[in-house]
Amino acid sequence: MGSILSINGSRIGASKPSEVSQHETCKRQRFSSSFCDEDPRLIPSLPDEISLQILARLPRIHYLNVKLVSRAWKAAITSYELFNLRKELGTTEEWLYILTKVGDDKFSWYALDPLSRRWQRLPPMPSVIFENESRRGLAAIRMRNVLGSSIKIADVIRSWLGRKDPLDRMSFCGCSIGAVESCLYVLGGFSKALAMRNVWRYDPVQNAWSEASPMSIGRAYCKTGILNNKLYVVGGVTRGPGGLTPLQSAEVFDPHTGIWSEIPSMPFSKAQVLPTAFLADLLKPIATGMTSYRGRLFVPQSLYFWPFFVDVGGEVYDPEVNSWVEMPVGMGEGWPVRQAGTKLSVTVEGELYALDPSGSGGLDSPRIKVYDHHEDAWKVVVGDVPLPDFTDSESPYLLAGLHGKLHVITNDANHNIAVLQADVQNHFASIPSASASSSSSSSSSSLHEELAESTAESETDIWKIISIRSARSAELVSCQTLDV
Repeated sequence: MGSILSINGSRIGASKPSEVSQHETCKRQRFSSSFCDEDPRLIPSLPDEISLQILARLPRIHYLNVKLVSRAWKAAITSYELFNLRKELGTTEEWLYILTKVGDDKFSWYALDPLSRRWQRLPPMPSVIFENESRRGLAAIRMRNVLGSSIKIADVIRSWLGRKDPLDRMSFCGCSIGAVESCLYVLGGFSKALAMRNVWRYDPVQNAWSEASPMSIGRAYCKTGILNNKLYVVGGVTRGPGGLTPLQSAEVFDPHTGIWSEIPSMPFSKAQVLPTAFLADLLKPIATGMTSYRGRLFVPQSLYFWPFFVDVGGEVYDPEVNSWVEMPVGMGEGWPVRQAGTKLSVTVEGELYALDPSGSGGLDSPRIKVYDHHEDAWKVVVGDVPLPDFTDSESPYLLAGLHGKLHVITNDANHNIAVLQADVQNHFASIPSASASSSSSSSSSSLHEELAESTAESETDIWKIISIRSARSAELVSCQTLDV
């Protein structure tokens, strides 16, 4: 993106004293030295404060081109003052950010403006590669472009059993993604079989990546969640003397201070009550997801022994008391599984949604479920999700909450990235029995059946294609939303 001018920094090639005095009458209430060029104002004949009001109302998709007008305009467009003004005016825009992968080592970020339905490619992610530079085993760090993460966690499980190690064939994998305070974060992962502590931050204001404070321990395949404007990280795996080791530890990042703080580790209470020491040594506990819901963090968990895995419910972290409790039984047992080792969900307008890819009771179509915390049960709200066959896909679909609606991101039959919007909330509210409460099991079963029948009648009215982009066989890795 080229170099970015500092708003308060000095210019390259200082002006002569006589020239500086000529510009002393410039209006410098907001951007002092950056805007005092040949023409001191952003827009001739207008005060800079009015010009900033105009720029703050301009759709953000045009900012890349607007920066080319002049150095002063570039400084304004990349200033935090402008984006703070957008917040004050209520002109911020929520975009969808999608990470894709082609092959084993080509990763790309794309941003979608859902209003204009235009895509923008982000700068390549930085990465860290550790290289042995001497026989003494010293490691040097150097910057490289376009490395990322996403391999099947099943491959990692195989390595626990001494089988082929995917980390030997991939230079960097297993990083996790989070978004807090209008920035994207890429956390950890493996590089040359070494679990990294590194954290990278993408700032949409600067349209650039930078290194953030590292985690307290190197971890890959950790789970992330946002609560109270802080980024939480739990679990994952690290590389120990005996191979890959699952982690129970957890920590939280405050973007305002840039400091990581440890929180109590996950107890994995179900793993502590296995009947024999043999099973306790054989089965590996691992966090399979995390979501922020009703002011707490919910972490589903599993016990692994490749190719088998057993769901063991999960645990819930409450920041108010700084402790973990066991997840409600119905929530843990009914949480839909995307793949072995992955339980994907998203909270939209206070409701927790998940996609059941296989259905049940003889139904093959994927279904959207919502969690009812009153009854501790997952209920079907959309009975037929228009997804193609994704049996061989590493990451068949993603879920996102955008503009207050549920979105499903998938690869369509032509290998394009398709962003589908589901009007689940209005559809759910339109069902008369949806708001009815039940105190008996028979009434609850009847409610479930009525919901399923009602949703089947109007599936075509729920889904709307927001955008399609040529993917060229790219796999989906992760997605986040930012309101900037």
